[in-house]
Amino acid sequence: MDLLVLAKEPIAGRVKTRLSPPCSPAEAAAVAEAALADTMAAAVASSADRVVVSLAGRLGAWCPAGVEVVDQGVGTLADRLATTWRATRGPALQIGMDTPQVDAALLDAAMAQLVDGPDAVLGQALDGGWWAIGFIEPRPAVFAGIPTSRADTGGRQLSRLVEEGLATILLPALRDVDTWTDALAVAALCPDSRFAHAVRQVRAAA
Repeated sequence: MDLLVLAKEPIAGRVKTRLSPPCSPAEAAAVAEAALADTMAAAVASSADRVVVSLAGRLGAWCPAGVEVVDQGVGTLADRLATTWRATRGPALQIGMDTPQVDAALLDAAMAQLVDGPDAVLGQALDGGWWAIGFIEPRPAVFAGIPTSRADTGGRQLSRLVEEGLATILLPALRDVDTWTDALAVAALCPDSRFAHAVRQVRAAA
């Protein structure tokens, strides 16, 4: 099974802008890079047969060896998600870079749900979005027209899956990192992670 990671190059001023304040743009980028590094480490430690990062920007030291890299493409998030899903032909799980608390066991459990036979899995985020989605067969079109970054994004995505007749299992809901309050809460869940260290560095400098 493939594991897809949707990622953006952590450039100051272009990522995690809602962490400022208290973060400077450079600190926000450092937090984002740490989250991405933790996410990729969990991905390669999982039982996935192939890890693919769908990237907007340039590759960095956060990406482990052996990971396949594809261009995320351009356009809306729905367009980029569709591009990402065209990088696989069989069962796959897709995550992003905003839940650094994920570990290999959680990803393996999510992939195991797909093996057991539903058409899709969906992990909703506590802010109303979603942190993971997976399909037995790629469904690039299911993202079209779903508004993003809203309190009902995850619910609308679930409704779309149901409308498409896809038997869907819900994964555990997770908190993703959008605000500094989120960052503090997520860092507390994974205190030994790169992400938590980056958050502590900001707090120490404050």
